[in-house]
Amino acid sequence: MKRNIVVRVLSSTVILGMLLLPTSSLAAADAAAASTSRSSSVSTAPAVNHFALNLVVDGNQQKLSAPIIKENGVTYAPIKELSDALKLTYSIVDSTQTVITKKGNITTSFKLGQKEALVNGKKVKLDGAAFKKNNVLYTPIRALAEIYYAEVSWNSAKNAITIITAEYAIEQEQQDWEEVQQSRPKLSAKEIADIYDESVVMIMTNNSQGSGVVIDSNLIVTNYHVMKDVSTATAYSIYGDEYKIKGVVASDKKADLAILLTEDSDMDLMPAELAYGFNMNKGDKVFALGSPLGVQNTISEGLVSNVFYEDGARLIQMSAPIDHGSSGGALFDEYGEVVGITSSGYPNTQADLNFAVSGYHAIVLYLGITENDLKKAAYLKHTLPASLEGKPLSELEAILKEHYASVNTSHGTAKFSNWQAQRDHEGWIVLTADIDPLFYLYYGSAAKEELKLWSIQLGHELHRMLPKDTIQMKIYFERSYGFKPRGLADQEVASQSNETWKVRYSVIDMQLKDQMYIQMR
Repeated sequence: MKRNIVVRVLSSTVILGMLLLPTSSLAAADAAAASTSRSSSVSTAPAVNHFALNLVVDGNQQKLSAPIIKENGVTYAPIKELSDALKLTYSIVDSTQTVITKKGNITTSFKLGQKEALVNGKKVKLDGAAFKKNNVLYTPIRALAEIYYAEVSWNSAKNAITIITAEYAIEQEQQDWEEVQQSRPKLSAKEIADIYDESVVMIMTNNSQGSGVVIDSNLIVTNYHVMKDVSTATAYSIYGDEYKIKGVVASDKKADLAILLTEDSDMDLMPAELAYGFNMNKGDKVFALGSPLGVQNTISEGLVSNVFYEDGARLIQMSAPIDHGSSGGALFDEYGEVVGITSSGYPNTQADLNFAVSGYHAIVLYLGITENDLKKAAYLKHTLPASLEGKPLSELEAILKEHYASVNTSHGTAKFSNWQAQRDHEGWIVLTADIDPLFYLYYGSAAKEELKLWSIQLGHELHRMLPKDTIQMKIYFERSYGFKPRGLADQEVASQSNETWKVRYSVIDMQLKDQMYIQMR
């Protein structure tokens, strides 16, 4: 496959290593350690090797109070020097034999002798357990470093385990970037649109509409949520050309990204220029290019409002306006680089609180694609079963309770409770639930179209799972009052024993088999 993506790598050996933290290893170091151990005439305890390895952090060789140790294939260093080098604060709780380290918004605790740690309250497996030897507390080098987003590798020239911290890597890239930018012209919104309009496509799926960025001759990056529970998808260029999507070749649910393979081997569209986005700062100008509400390739301008991490994903908050359908579009900086993939925003606010996933997540996904991934391209596994034919209605009821307990709208979250599935005397499957009464009273009218779209999408899924059945879904508004509300049909209001009146009526009535009928109230 022709890999013609343009990736601006500013400190490739530093940054790329940091991006690939989960797969970094000390295999080379272990091999060197084993060789050193075999040639040594000094006998050691079983399964424990001492060897003359150096520890280099951010280019500086560290002075160690005790030698590095290899035990059962894992390398350990004294925690005091390792923590100092990584700029961690640490403390030891003697009563529980617990070590606590902290840096920024990451707090880690682990007990001596246990191969797991709590990282911000979540359990994480470690490749080794901390221990004491000769009154020196040792900790696994790679495990501790990678928790704090550092890269660990082996440098044979220096006979050293090398660590590059995230802060150092970002600083180095920033310096390199600033040098490069001095000779690069800044582009206007018009110039970016003129150059990259064909690099951004509109994506239509059987569930929804989104955007995508061309990053190779037959690869497009978009949001993971655009492809969730999708069976078919087509990309449309600004020229009106259609490109059928063969499947997903790489995805990252946490970063909300997916890379798509087109059936055409060459779309003949210019790939966009991906960048890591580490150099984005508050106040920098950015441009969003996507298809909000299906209006293809709309460009908007704004500023970077904030940059932060959420669940391990680096997000760029910006004021460039986007909307439904912008998901998966491009966020350009002033130099025409795609520094982010537009993903989400807060509705009904004048603050323009919109977000993009940093471009480096897309680069990591792209660089990890193998030929086998391309051969096995397929749509994401559905969160719902392929079929419920012949299954008891209790399974359908459980699915509705798990996957359709709420829906996010521009006016907040509408919650649904008391899902029930029954078959009536005419053989219809009748599904019922109650909508949050306060949401319906305050926002029902304003959110009507979004609730209708949610009902239609649910209807498609129900028909997919139960194609032979006639199905009716009724969502009810129900609330009790201390008076009898007027203007309701007799069957919609009923007296209760405690001198209150219960109001109950259908607000969504969706019916389907070969066709769909839907009525909203």
